[in-house]
Amino acid sequence: MPTLQTTVNGLKLPNPFVIGSGPPGTNANVIGKALDEGWGAVICKTVSLDASKVINVQPRYARLRSRESGEIYGWENIELISDRSFETWIEEFKQVKDKYPEGILIASIMEEYNHDAWHEIVERCQDAGCDAFELNMSCPHGLPERKMGAAMGENPDILSEVCGWVMEVAKIPVWAKMTPNVTHIEDPTRASLKAGCDGIAAINTIRSVLGVDLETLRPEPSVEGYTTPGGYSCQAVMPIALRMCMEIAKVIKTEFPGRTLSGIGGIETGTDAAQFILLGCDTVQVCTGVMKFGYPMIKEMNEQLLAFMEKHKFERLEDFKGHSLQYFTTHADLVKRQAEARAAKKAEHAKKMIKSDEEWQGDDFVKQTDALARG
Repeated sequence: MPTLQTTVNGLKLPNPFVIGSGPPGTNANVIGKALDEGWGAVICKTVSLDASKVINVQPRYARLRSRESGEIYGWENIELISDRSFETWIEEFKQVKDKYPEGILIASIMEEYNHDAWHEIVERCQDAGCDAFELNMSCPHGLPERKMGAAMGENPDILSEVCGWVMEVAKIPVWAKMTPNVTHIEDPTRASLKAGCDGIAAINTIRSVLGVDLETLRPEPSVEGYTTPGGYSCQAVMPIALRMCMEIAKVIKTEFPGRTLSGIGGIETGTDAAQFILLGCDTVQVCTGVMKFGYPMIKEMNEQLLAFMEKHKFERLEDFKGHSLQYFTTHADLVKRQAEARAAKKAEHAKKMIKSDEEWQGDDFVKQTDALARG
């Protein structure tokens, strides 16, 4: 009987499904709801030491729907990190861990380019009982003027330095969350892992403009008639997330064995999760999916992933983690492989061609006949 239980960076999870940082982990109440429903771990909405400058607007979401079914497949947000005070978060971290001592609570943290600030937020969160950290180096919108989020994560040198500050004081596992808004995601990945981070989380949302309302001629989401580029998520980003996770997984496998990868991007089903694990992920995160379907979706995701494992006779997640990485190669190699396959097929076909009446075989009569026919 297959099991979804897994241990990642020493953290024991009942399943690989993690609530991704965002509204589904925005306070102790909803974090508790997620743990009650059976999620493997919960990452809180990103916190910082000073929330006074965090002011959200409404509306802050825009969605793309299928013209045929109306199903949401694209989602943009211009939501900021948590607007709740750090002191409130510290108390709620303690409350969550008191009520769910076995539940895995991961603090998503973000700070300015300030050594002391990063030390303080790390020390206080881990003292409050958090089990791990996810460093938000990747939010594509909001507070770039404070050099936060992707403004930091797009620069491998700064990323390496800040991750180094974190690792100076962190006593619990640390994941660095990557921005997809770079040319080569391997570069910030290496910078984070060289600095000592235990794992990578990828990808955050993709910087985007969802669309323009052709009646008002205003871009969406429209706030008093204006907007700003936001972060794109949901089903539509999954192919991009899979590609980047594959690239990160190859770096980890060849250069940083033992480090981990948490895959993010459009995951809504257990079969979606299976694809990320096949490409080297240890866990998978769901955020927009929860906003569409609610916390109970975890039960069906668990069932779907277990059904996939049973079908292929996998007992543990480790049995198929990274299995599909071996099938990626260069285009030149694809050309070579196809030429070889066609040559082999042609040779096999030639073997079946009858050159004299003595070569007819009763057992292969139909195949030999087909080989001599056109069309």
